[in-house]
Amino acid sequence: MTIRVLRLAAWLALAAILFVTISPIGLRPRDIVSTNFDRAAAYAVMSALFVFAYPQHWWAVAGLVIVTVGGAELFQFLSPTRHPGLIDAVVKAGGGAVGLVAGLLLCSATAKFRGNDRQ
Repeated sequence: MTIRVLRLAAWLALAAILFVTISPIGLRPRDIVSTNFDRAAAYAVMSALFVFAYPQHWWAVAGLVIVTVGGAELFQFLSPTRHPGLIDAVVKAGGGAVGLVAGLLLCSATAKFRGNDRQ
């Protein structure tokens, strides 16, 4: 994958999360796993994508995740069918942290693998 594809995927993941979080509850996709798992997984994937797309700026990714979590919860106050909550924010932030660490570990492993390939 090229860096452009990773960056596009990361920004699209952020847009999708914001759309699903802020849109009326009827537009929220349904699946077979728990809502908290959905929240954590979405933020983990988004966070990991941003780390892959911007590996030298992982602190900025961490900040983006925190701002996104807080902002998404606050924006839910604008929708009468949504219910923001501290537990939701903690679950989302936890998922983002897991994605951040996983992304860093995978980036590090990939860099070592590529470095060994050149020798």
